[in-house]
Amino acid sequence: MTPTDPVSLPKVLVVDDTSANRVAMRRLLARMDCELIEASSGNEALSACLDHDFALILLDVQMPEMDGFEVATLLQDDERTQATPVIFVTAAYKDDLHRMHGYTVGAVDYIAKPIDEFILLSKVKVFLELFRVRQALAIAEAKARHLAMHDTLTGLPNRLLFTDRLDSALQRAQRTGKSMALIYLDVDRFKPVNDRYGHAAGDALLRAIAERLRAEMRAVDTVARLGGDEFGIVVESVTSNEEFDALCQRIARQLERPFALDLPGHEAPVEVHVGASLGVARYPQDAASMNDLLRQADARMYARKGPRAR
Repeated sequence: MTPTDPVSLPKVLVVDDTSANRVAMRRLLARMDCELIEASSGNEALSACLDHDFALILLDVQMPEMDGFEVATLLQDDERTQATPVIFVTAAYKDDLHRMHGYTVGAVDYIAKPIDEFILLSKVKVFLELFRVRQALAIAEAKARHLAMHDTLTGLPNRLLFTDRLDSALQRAQRTGKSMALIYLDVDRFKPVNDRYGHAAGDALLRAIAERLRAEMRAVDTVARLGGDEFGIVVESVTSNEEFDALCQRIARQLERPFALDLPGHEAPVEVHVGASLGVARYPQDAASMNDLLRQADARMYARKGPRAR
């Protein structure tokens, strides 16, 4: 689930080998705000659990071939489904040993046959609400994680995530024997734009730069904003020096192209011109550790950045 995913409709799985019982459950649950999925056997139920995340499973106990206890045991043994609540639906729930066995294999509750409509709806409502709360919490946690690892202005990974991606890329390169590269990029003539047109222009320019950099890179690479007007790029699986040099030239040209910024108080877009100073470090040619790669790229970036560009 991504941070922007809406809260989806909870799904309830009804498992019963008798068609009339499934029809009755369908009618009773029609008024609930959920998506109902049916299975006529234990195998069908297990297959459905591979394709769906259920808020609740209403599981008949007495079924041929694979009874409800066996189904619940298999669900309990699977990490993907062991947290899914299971309510057994059975005529034998008043037997203490029967109930104890059900709880042992993962049941959270029992509903007796013949089904009392009020009891059924009340219990289903509780588990649907629990599912909605868990889902909302999961979305909130995903948003918090995203915000902690991304730059709020450009949406790019921040320095924390960049360092993690660089470390992972370096480990992959060391494991596979492939090359990878690090690019430090500092925007030239950024301060004059900020001074002349204000922070809104600086922010708009940084967002536009981020878009151009993102468009130039592959999905496996990482473009990050490290702070201010400084960006970092992790390039995975560098196949040749010529290919990498061509990439650096394309990045430089992208930032040399004029930027047309829509700014408050200006009827027409404001055209600004900047550039980029790039510092590169490659594994294994230039350095063998992450810290050495960072130092090399940083030093080379500032060596290329002349006084006028600052």
